[in-house]
Amino acid sequence: MMLLVLGALVGVVLGLTGAGGGMLGAPALMWAMQWNLAQAGPVALLAVVAAASLGALDGLRKRLLRWRAALLMATAGIPASALGGWLALRSPQALLQVLFALAMLAAALRQLRAGAGRSEENEADLGRIARVCEKTGRFQWNAPTFALIAAIGAVSGLLTGLLGVGGGFVMVPLLRRFSNVRMHGIVATSLSVIALVGLFSVAMHWPHLNPDQSRAAWAFVIAAMAGMLLGRHLAARLPAARVQLAFACLLIVVAGQMLWRALAHIAA
Repeated sequence: MMLLVLGALVGVVLGLTGAGGGMLGAPALMWAMQWNLAQAGPVALLAVVAAASLGALDGLRKRLLRWRAALLMATAGIPASALGGWLALRSPQALLQVLFALAMLAAALRQLRAGAGRSEENEADLGRIARVCEKTGRFQWNAPTFALIAAIGAVSGLLTGLLGVGGGFVMVPLLRRFSNVRMHGIVATSLSVIALVGLFSVAMHWPHLNPDQSRAAWAFVIAAMAGMLLGRHLAARLPAARVQLAFACLLIVVAGQMLWRALAHIAA
């Protein structure tokens, strides 16, 4: 019952905040099931993959998804995810928890910036390596653009495999900084990469879970999907800025707790 409740709550956060809300899934599972990060990460990531797939399909339907860039990032991200998964199975759990907590703090900072109304949409169009042609609406593909998009995918994939996070907190700010794609297009493209790379990462980690953990995983994911539908319904009724602020504060609290425990374990 505790697992179903936590799954539903994580799902609500997913629906309210987008795929970034899945970062709370792993800490919730670690607390409820007494799992380590290597066990909890793939289960939480599966919930993120399901949510990201829905968002990517919606972006494709609305013609927002930059599918060539998404495929390139996924192509670079999948082998990087395999490397991250290999490192995760061989790294000290305390170190992984520290890295996960730092990733949560980075995501919280981005939410705070967004909640404060800081946007790069209106900034001068300088330093945009990957540019979209106004006439065709497509990327102007050249060597710097190719290298940038592939590098973003690789970094995101490495973090996906290493920490069990979707990588959106890396892709979104980097694409906003170095491309002139509008925010809705960036989000749709990012979600599609999360779905593709995340599914590969889950498949790679899943054999390491025992049957009891696998059954618990599906219960958690189903509850999270139900909660996500409720969260999407609530998102239309709640002020976005307040939701972002509350989510950022929650991330900071959870990250602080994880960081404290990990550092205490390292010092012991």
